[in-house]
Amino acid sequence: MLVLGIESSCDETGVALVDAGAQPLPRLLSHALYSQIDMHQAYGGVVPELASRDHIRRVLPLTRETMKEAQRSLAEVDVVAYTRGPGLAGALLVGAGVACSLAAALGKPVMGVHHLEGHLLSPFLSADPPEFPFVALLVSGGHTQLMRVDGVGSYELLGETIDDAAGEAFDKSAKLMGLPYPGGPHLSKLAQQGDGAAFRLPRPLLHSGNLDFSFAGLKTAVLTQAKKLGDELEARKADLAASTQAAIVEVLVKKSLGAMAQTGLKRLVVAGGVGANALLRSQLNAACRQRGIRVHYPELHLCTDNGAMIAMAAGMRLQAGLVKLEVLQRGYTFDVKPRWSLSALQPELAAAP
Repeated sequence: MLVLGIESSCDETGVALVDAGAQPLPRLLSHALYSQIDMHQAYGGVVPELASRDHIRRVLPLTRETMKEAQRSLAEVDVVAYTRGPGLAGALLVGAGVACSLAAALGKPVMGVHHLEGHLLSPFLSADPPEFPFVALLVSGGHTQLMRVDGVGSYELLGETIDDAAGEAFDKSAKLMGLPYPGGPHLSKLAQQGDGAAFRLPRPLLHSGNLDFSFAGLKTAVLTQAKKLGDELEARKADLAASTQAAIVEVLVKKSLGAMAQTGLKRLVVAGGVGANALLRSQLNAACRQRGIRVHYPELHLCTDNGAMIAMAAGMRLQAGLVKLEVLQRGYTFDVKPRWSLSALQPELAAAP
């Protein structure tokens, strides 16, 4: 069973083809990805209207590229999956519209997929896939969450951010330091040249006794420190970047370990763009090794938004029997969910209405 997946939630257009009939897991046959980073750099952040228009330009050429790489034809596709939410409304509508139109033309069923479920299940695309159950640290864009995952579609929220997410803390702090878009990767690269102990920045909710996160106060502290440095900022920028990164990573590591202790589980999955951070991986690996915990990550090139994770999530739902093809074949009307809680996701909600 071939599943074509389309991702268009923000500033990456991704298309992938997965064989959901492969065992024990769906197998990625091919994927193609286009990033809009260069286009948005001039504006210092994502411009939603420009993002939507660029998705329109890219999605069909990427689909052709994906099918060519897999040496398959569109007629062989059994299900077309797309990101239904969360994300930018206009960008989501592009992917949904193309997916539903393509499925209608092919006479094949269509499936809406939760973007965060895609990230959550993306480590199953790696050479070292996890096994259920596990704790997941989701650190993607505006989302920072800890989830207990007992199986596909079985998610329990353990903790989440009450304001800024970790990715936002990276990006906003980088902007305060005058670093270019996208700020997070630039801050992490600059931090390699600095001293993470140079500035004692706050670790919000580090000792809160729960598994919630808060990074807005850290951003404010970075702004205050940058103003204090004044003309010295340029010379101390690497130290400030390293100190900011150290604060974010310490919170993520401690909360993740707290979730492992609370659940008693011995597998941790880290997914989302921040999951590519080298310091986070290093510290988590070391801490979990001491506690006999296995840590799983997506492949580095699949940490950011991509079509492979959407096709994989759809394929795993089909394999688990959470979605029936006959349920999907109810028509080609669609909606999108710019705000959509993963903890509220029910198996039937994966199907487009």
